[in-house]
Amino acid sequence: MEFRRLGRSGLSVSEIAYGNWLTHGSQIEEEQAHACIKAALDAGITTFDTADVYANTAAESVLGRGLAGQRRESLEIATKVFWPTGPKGPNDRGLGRKHIIEACHGSLERLRTDHIDLYQAHRFDHSVPLEETFLAFSDLVRQGKVLYVGVSEWTAEEITRGAALARELHVPLVSNQPQYNMLWRVIEPQVVPAAEREGLSQIVFSPIAQGVLTGKYKPGHAPPEGSRATDENGSKMVQRWMRDEILERVQKLEPLAAQAGLSLAQLAVAWVLQNPNVAAAIIGASRPEQVHENVKAVGVKLDADLLAAIDEALDGVVENDPRRTQSPR
Repeated sequence: MEFRRLGRSGLSVSEIAYGNWLTHGSQIEEEQAHACIKAALDAGITTFDTADVYANTAAESVLGRGLAGQRRESLEIATKVFWPTGPKGPNDRGLGRKHIIEACHGSLERLRTDHIDLYQAHRFDHSVPLEETFLAFSDLVRQGKVLYVGVSEWTAEEITRGAALARELHVPLVSNQPQYNMLWRVIEPQVVPAAEREGLSQIVFSPIAQGVLTGKYKPGHAPPEGSRATDENGSKMVQRWMRDEILERVQKLEPLAAQAGLSLAQLAVAWVLQNPNVAAAIIGASRPEQVHENVKAVGVKLDADLLAAIDEALDGVVENDPRRTQSPR
């Protein structure tokens, strides 16, 4: 495993992070989830990402039990706050002070830890003053319950505003967690430059585009049984890439991956790690073998000719409009 610093901070994270969105507490049994966590630990992954909203808090609990007995100082545990959980009352969502503080306490209990290494605002909250949000984060940092703060799917303008407040309140704002892969590059025009200016790194999710960049979905064919595209929850995310036009372009990546001595999934993960502003790529898994395969992208360097060939193969189906990054109003 190799490690990268988060922004200008002193916190290092593993280049591959293990995430449990759509898997733990829902898609797979807990025993299988723990097998995947063990595979991640065995592979040298130290960074684990979750959120209170995943499986309505169950994913945090599964992760907490799966990491029990590990040396806490050797792990970086990240979770998030914003979306509603529980009975979904009027204060059960957003970035107001009450919800942030109470959600943090709930996450600490479920994760079986006394501190969260990286606590992330899961979206931008247009209904709450930004000062209130960052004062709440500041208090959690001062109390030692949160070590670093991050955001997720914030626009360049939102990151810039948040970073100014973070400096004023001495909040260690270090990261943004966006969706990013060969097909979805909306952070490149504005978010990445803003993050670089403000000293933030990207911890990216969906590097293999919900499985589309593994090549398992074939144009003109029904999705394989048991795949993300056939899952009630996962299919909502993957549908944007299930057009034959896109799947045909993805098939053109097969010989490029073979040329680099990689599987398509490994090529996809390695591709996001070529961006110097990316500190880690989050992988999910329903089987330990998926973890073993994806970690082989660590340390891979893709040359300029291969990167250009990837761009040519996907020309016309890449989404790079920065307006696609937005939070609910």
